[in-house]
Amino acid sequence: MQFLRTLFSVMVAVVAVIFSIRNWTTVTIHLWGGIDADVKLPVMLAIAFLIGLVPTFILHRATRWRLRRRLETAERAVALHTAAIIANAAPEDPTPPAPQAPAAYAPLPSPPASL
Repeated sequence: MQFLRTLFSVMVAVVAVIFSIRNWTTVTIHLWGGIDADVKLPVMLAIAFLIGLVPTFILHRATRWRLRRRLETAERAVALHTAAIIANAAPEDPTPPAPQAPAAYAPLPSPPASL
């Protein structure tokens, strides 16, 4: 699985390099206040990608951290509950009960007489 991940990463990097080389043109960005910025197209695309990636990544990491804390709290509660159940359980008597004498067999009652 690690090999496939590495292979995919290398393929994406190669495609990005080829795209950057073939599209290395200057793009003019018109900002506020009459400011114009000349930026290379691949750099502009990388900045746009990072603007979208960074907040999403931070949100993802925060959600994982919060869920991991909730899971650890729940696991601790289950462990404490299990320990309490085990502690309250009656200990088993290691000696088996003494055998009892067989009861005397009583005769079966006769069925009722029919009319």
